[in-house]
Amino acid sequence: MADLTLKNTVAEWLADPEGRAALERMLAEAGQTTRSLAPVKRMSFEKLIKLSRGKFPRETAEQLVAEVRAAKAGGTSAPAAGPETEPAQSSATQAAATAEAGAPQPADFGEAITPGRFTDQTVVVTGAASGIGRATASRVAREGGRVVAVDMSAGGLDELAAELAGALPEGASIVPVVANITDDAAITAIVEAAGGPIHALANVAGVMDRFAPVHTLDDATWERAFAVNVTGTMKLMRAVVPGMLEAAEGRVVNVTSEAGLRGSAAGAAYTASKHAVVGLTKNSAYMYLNTGVRVNAVAPGGVLTGMQPTDVDPFGMGRVQAGMGVMADIAMPEQLAATITFLLSTDSTNINGQILASDGGWSAA
Repeated sequence: MADLTLKNTVAEWLADPEGRAALERMLAEAGQTTRSLAPVKRMSFEKLIKLSRGKFPRETAEQLVAEVRAAKAGGTSAPAAGPETEPAQSSATQAAATAEAGAPQPADFGEAITPGRFTDQTVVVTGAASGIGRATASRVAREGGRVVAVDMSAGGLDELAAELAGALPEGASIVPVVANITDDAAITAIVEAAGGPIHALANVAGVMDRFAPVHTLDDATWERAFAVNVTGTMKLMRAVVPGMLEAAEGRVVNVTSEAGLRGSAAGAAYTASKHAVVGLTKNSAYMYLNTGVRVNAVAPGGVLTGMQPTDVDPFGMGRVQAGMGVMADIAMPEQLAATITFLLSTDSTNINGQILASDGGWSAA
């Protein structure tokens, strides 16, 4: 293969002998193997640098490029890594790791922005500092909306605002609100920051569990999963729905999970909490039928968000891995944002009470 650059995908690097050797060496130093790259094989190094937010700096990537060029020029491969011990990984990473590195990869997703879709609308988006929430907030704003961007990370919200500075259409804006959605005072602050009617709400904020089954599940993990994933979602809905009812118009999109559709995708706490989000969504859709308020949910599969479990339970992880079956490629946050913003918009006019699986077909397996 010709010289590798930052524009090449991870799959192309792995298919090149010198490129693979360089990656193996780098990963071995971190106690990992090339299997950990399976979820990101179709991404270019340029995209990885951007998504890593400093964890994979450009300097490191450029050093790999230089190393491979030197190896090719000298006719020898870069030093390969020795045996490694793989650390615990997320279920999504483990499932995706079965694919061959050189297999054909889907084309990168390209956003097709709909100008003006959210003009004159205020949309609350939680979890807006990173991952799916950030991608959703960004897209709504770029489509003309006034986004009340909610997260506990002030730094992440500042980065979002800076990234979009000067790039938004007239009338669009990002209103950052640092808040814990489980706190009543914070909920009040979010509604006040809207400064008027709230046309749509995206409940994206969520936390993972550690894949623990019931017999090893601790109270703290259970309570945190329900506090953020369920109670926080309910509190924001409870706060914004009265205004929507008064206006006879509003859209709520909750984010559940593949774990909200089946029992084999996560631990007991996360699975139960995401099933609860499904129940909350369906009940609300029925309760507000014919009021102008519509409530739907999106169930993502594997998404490259950086949200990884800690202190993984080996028994639970083993069971989850065994039950994964066929899993679709890991999605980009922007792909989930495309699904969520459709439901947030008036384009979804006849959709209510639905749990839309945005998982590449995983739930069909």
